[in-house]
Amino acid sequence: MQEFEIVFYTTEQGEVPVKDFLDSLNDKMRAKMLLSIRIVREKGNLARMPYSEELEDGIFELRAKIGSDISRVLYFFVVGKKIVLTNGFIKKTQKTPRNEIEKAKRYRNDYLSRKEN
Repeated sequence: MQEFEIVFYTTEQGEVPVKDFLDSLNDKMRAKMLLSIRIVREKGNLARMPYSEELEDGIFELRAKIGSDISRVLYFFVVGKKIVLTNGFIKKTQKTPRNEIEKAKRYRNDYLSRKEN
């Protein structure tokens, strides 16, 4: 099975939100999240819990947990076996924050509009 390509969303200003998030994690949590990224790269849309879950409208979350610390990275798929990682956050409540999902949707719209031009 061919692996998916992992892409980090980059703003027009050159910022890479998910890279900044990954860089902010401690070594153990970063390693755990990189494992989740590797699994979704290998399995793509077949990746399931506990590593990946669809949230809504084509936005998915990668999951990593160490003890009571929980981190998430949001992403979407692009035709051609490509996965675009958009943003990450430390999860503090049971529910994924609405503003993080909306941010991932804005990033997806921006990414797709710039890739079509």
